[in-house]
Amino acid sequence: MFDLVADVERYPEFVPLCQALKIRQRTPKDDGTEIVVADMTVSFKLVRETFTSKVTLDRPNLKILVEYLRGPFSNLENRWSFEPKSETECDVGFFLDYEFRSRMLAMLMGSMFDAAFGRFALAFEKRADQIYGKPQLST
Repeated sequence: MFDLVADVERYPEFVPLCQALKIRQRTPKDDGTEIVVADMTVSFKLVRETFTSKVTLDRPNLKILVEYLRGPFSNLENRWSFEPKSETECDVGFFLDYEFRSRMLAMLMGSMFDAAFGRFALAFEKRADQIYGKPQLST
């Protein structure tokens, strides 16, 4: 699951509202982490916004931190954590906090973003089913 979430280039294929994603920079670190700076374009009806984030892929600790750099928000942060339960299962933690810079943009897109972010987990679950197959129930 870490690899699925870390594969940000594929987000336009399945993440709600994500229309495009462009990697600006990718920097592997000696400690096993990798820093990715990316522009994500989100679109809803006539509103289209691009924002830049720094993504820290911490593979040794199975954590992903997304920090906002620039765009239409005054704040945007999300964190992922992955705790293996077995060879084929893991618990996934997800936290998201955001606030639009503009009151007008917040009025236009706020409730839509809330709904879309609410569907994030489902989008990643469906993507995992496509890539890894549906979980098998033991009897």
